[in-house]
Amino acid sequence: MSNQTFQSLKELPTPLFLPQCVLHKHEILICGDYKRSACYSYHILKNEYKFVCNYPRHVKLEGHCVVKLIDNNNNNNEDSNQVTLLSFGGAFKHTLVMKYVSVWSNTLDISNKSNELNNDNQWTPFTDNHNNPIIIGRSRDEYNGVRAVISGSNNHLLFITYLKNNISVFDLNIFQFIRHDRLPTDNWIWDHCFVSNPKNRQGQGIIKTNQEQNEQNCQMLLFCKNVGLSIKYDKDKNIFQFRKLFVCDNIAPFSNYAYMCINDVILFFGGWNGRVDGIDVSTSVHKYSIRENKWMTFKNTLPIPLFNCVAILSKEDNYLHIVGGVNNKRKALLTHMRTKMRIWDVSHLSKYEIKFIVEYWVRTLKIKLGWIDNFDQIIIKYIFSKYTKLKYILSFFFLEISFDDAKMTKKDSFQFFFLRSRRVNKKMEYKLYILLYLLCNQVAFYYNVDLIIFFFLQSQIKNEMGFASIKIMHMQHRLMNENN
Repeated sequence: MSNQTFQSLKELPTPLFLPQCVLHKHEILICGDYKRSACYSYHILKNEYKFVCNYPRHVKLEGHCVVKLIDNNNNNNEDSNQVTLLSFGGAFKHTLVMKYVSVWSNTLDISNKSNELNNDNQWTPFTDNHNNPIIIGRSRDEYNGVRAVISGSNNHLLFITYLKNNISVFDLNIFQFIRHDRLPTDNWIWDHCFVSNPKNRQGQGIIKTNQEQNEQNCQMLLFCKNVGLSIKYDKDKNIFQFRKLFVCDNIAPFSNYAYMCINDVILFFGGWNGRVDGIDVSTSVHKYSIRENKWMTFKNTLPIPLFNCVAILSKEDNYLHIVGGVNNKRKALLTHMRTKMRIWDVSHLSKYEIKFIVEYWVRTLKIKLGWIDNFDQIIIKYIFSKYTKLKYILSFFFLEISFDDAKMTKKDSFQFFFLRSRRVNKKMEYKLYILLYLLCNQVAFYYNVDLIIFFFLQSQIKNEMGFASIKIMHMQHRLMNENN
């Protein structure tokens, strides 16, 4: 099964141990690894590698970190042919930047000399507005295995987590640290998972104030072995708030895993128990749901035990790439493989796949099966217990369901006529419609289905099940507000 789940790609040009990778359009930029200074670009569509540059000779790489800087003045930052990378940290600290211009450009050969003059595709010192060199990290800070994310209202705050249990905030606008703090754990934190919390960023359609947006942009999550933390930074007060998160027993012994945060979930691939004697390297794949604070261990596994690898998601084709890593014999590998994201997260199903699934529901639900009244309560209670947001929204419309007179009533005594049909005696069809309507809402809210598909399904239901009138305009209006 694992062989079907993961597809091998062209081998890496060199074995990679603790590589640092950044996605840029159709390229995965590989920016050195443990004691190897070579940088490469992997073209996702061509399945080919090209050499970019080496780190300067005086730079020794051992547990460094590379992040992509975001230019707020460039509205088309994602479409730009160039990107600025920041490399810092490691056991032997360095702070460098690279203005990367795609090595796959047709005009690159002509402009090679120009690139050299402009320092493109070269690591150069990180400087302030007066061209003074800036070093990120104090002399006493241990940055081996450091992790960082960029956040803040203007993408100007660099949050850094590092040994032993430290967190710092570096302001990229003023080139200074503005906060140092301790994480609420005595465990060592390194080569760990550290991501921005994507909560409420997509598909919620809720208008937020600037203050709420700033607060939202400074929420992070950290996992390392049995430590799980939700981290919130208050920019105005310049303080951190920490909340401990549950970590399942299956992943608690491990760190050094590949990880990827997308939508509402974090995926973890492989991992190492941190021991040289009695080494244990995992093949497992785990999923953590941020919204539900729940863990899941998949039956599908990596084809080999793996740690110190990197996970990168290609947004164009929804493939997740696993790059490099070390096996259970502590050997660095040339491995590069990919897997379909929809295997691990159903929100990445295509619109065609979702449409196919729901059409299957329609065909299945049209089968005339026997029905008892208890089925109504079982179905609705199950959906409400599993999807609390759906319960909140639908509770606006009804508290009780009466299929005899085809109406739904609200607690405060007024009646909202949700369904009305000439087929009042066919209770079976009302029950089927209610179930299907709830399922469609479930898909629309939790799998980000385009509203066009959602309304298409509603029209199909009306046509195929013969309802004369269905009053759903209020719900449609609410759905559109939620998705704008």
